[in-house]
Amino acid sequence: MTHTSEIERRRIVDNMEERIGNVASKEYPGIYPGEDHSWNLEKFQAGLRLETQRLTPSSIEFDLIGVDASIANSLRRTLIAEVPTIAIESVYVYNNTSIMQDEVLAHRLGLLPIKFDPRLLNWKPKQVTGADGSGLDLKPTEDETVTDRNTIVFTLAVECSRNPTAARDETDPAKLYINSSVYSGHLAYQHHGRQYRLFNLPIPPPATADENPIVDPDHEMKGDSWSEPPKVSVDDVLLVKMRPGQQLNMLLYAVKGVGKDHAKFSPVATASYRLLPHIDILSPIPPEHAAKFQACFPPGVVDLEYDDETGEQTKVVVKNPRLDTVSREVLRYPEFRDRVKLGRVRDHFIYSIESTGAYKPQELLPEAIKIMLDKLDSVEHCMRVKFPGLVPASKEMQVDPEEAFANEGRVPKGRGAGRKARK
Repeated sequence: MTHTSEIERRRIVDNMEERIGNVASKEYPGIYPGEDHSWNLEKFQAGLRLETQRLTPSSIEFDLIGVDASIANSLRRTLIAEVPTIAIESVYVYNNTSIMQDEVLAHRLGLLPIKFDPRLLNWKPKQVTGADGSGLDLKPTEDETVTDRNTIVFTLAVECSRNPTAARDETDPAKLYINSSVYSGHLAYQHHGRQYRLFNLPIPPPATADENPIVDPDHEMKGDSWSEPPKVSVDDVLLVKMRPGQQLNMLLYAVKGVGKDHAKFSPVATASYRLLPHIDILSPIPPEHAAKFQACFPPGVVDLEYDDETGEQTKVVVKNPRLDTVSREVLRYPEFRDRVKLGRVRDHFIYSIESTGAYKPQELLPEAIKIMLDKLDSVEHCMRVKFPGLVPASKEMQVDPEEAFANEGRVPKGRGAGRKARK
């Protein structure tokens, strides 16, 4: 690898043997004589790149190039704490004879990721609670209405019994009993009101007298296909184990929320980034030290080139620096300290995002960018209100359509002897 120019070297954070150097970004006006570092939109767009490196059904790895660390970290924090998802908020326990306590089971249920587009659900007004003179919580106000537009209902009804077809000498509980293990896949979606029309779901099967669902006769499909009904992202999460005679009967309310309110609403299991490693070979590595130099890095980082005719090793090249863990092992050897320089590219971020299942991995970054743009619009709006004429007017603020939801199709509260465990 050839030497980088002085201007290009400013992009590199130096990883030296005992310390880190060149950590501050100095690309702003007045630092370097004769250089214009004023912010320019066209220059920023020319240097901005986003390259997808790996995409799986549950994770994505991409490179974000040409932005400051403040922007990169804002995207990461937005992904973790401000992209909305659906999660179980309230658990009405009608019967629980398992060994697990109500509140513990409710906590486990609340952490289950729900696979459903949160953009189809309205925000549920937050409950304002306090304490009166007797120390009791105040009752919810009328604005905290549970409707088919802000709440999704699941049921969990499982009973364990003996398997009549099991062998007499069978010892495996999975074969000896029926429903000995309760999994997340046992949760069943229960529609209410006009949710099949609101969420573009297929018309439900004929109802029984007990279910009494509302089937909209004017229900029509939107787009080319039906949406998928709400369900848990992973069906095989073990919730509790039971034995014959034990059963569960619960009603679960799922609402829309964000990770800064509770971690269960976070759409990502992990969202992290690291800077691209940079390896600069200052002088050729002698052939007798080439194998030792290569062994100082993880496999695939450094490659040895050979002459096609003689078969002799000619030089050492950097093949894939993104595989380097920046252990600085090479700097432990005196023969290499003056021949190589290690660092990281300041504005090249390698993102790794793992989705919980509420979103597809490729949908997470656009959602985070939309939220950041909304925040910038809010700041611009406040500046124009506070300082009229100082900030040039651009586009008007767009009103969130979810703020104008209708209070129709109310979801019934839990009835009977059920006890409510807040999640």
